[in-house]
Amino acid sequence: MDITGILKVKSEAQQVSEKFKKREFVLTDNSSQYPQHVSFQLTQDKCNLIDSYNVGAEIKVHFNLRGREWTSPQGEIKYFNTLEAWRIEGGANSGSGNSSASNKMEGVSETFTAATEGDDLPF
Repeated sequence: MDITGILKVKSEAQQVSEKFKKREFVLTDNSSQYPQHVSFQLTQDKCNLIDSYNVGAEIKVHFNLRGREWTSPQGEIKYFNTLEAWRIEGGANSGSGNSSASNKMEGVSETFTAATEGDDLPF
């Protein structure tokens, strides 16, 4: 699954236990009438995937939906869902350090336009 939106909140990584580390961030999805603020989680070696993106950047998040059951000490059963991100890509105005490919393409189209302006070829 994937979703594109604006990075709203970027938290620091938390060392939950000796063997488990997580990091949360919030994405604002403006694709419907009412903005949705969706919380995602990065775990273990994926915690640094969000580092190069600034709050306000447009990003595309690839994620898995995880669900689990938990039984309280009183015997009550509860269910939890997690959106576990595994890949993040910059969008059109991502404000990340990953925009070099976009800049190269802009240079190509500017060069192409300038070279063909005086051309009177029909195609």
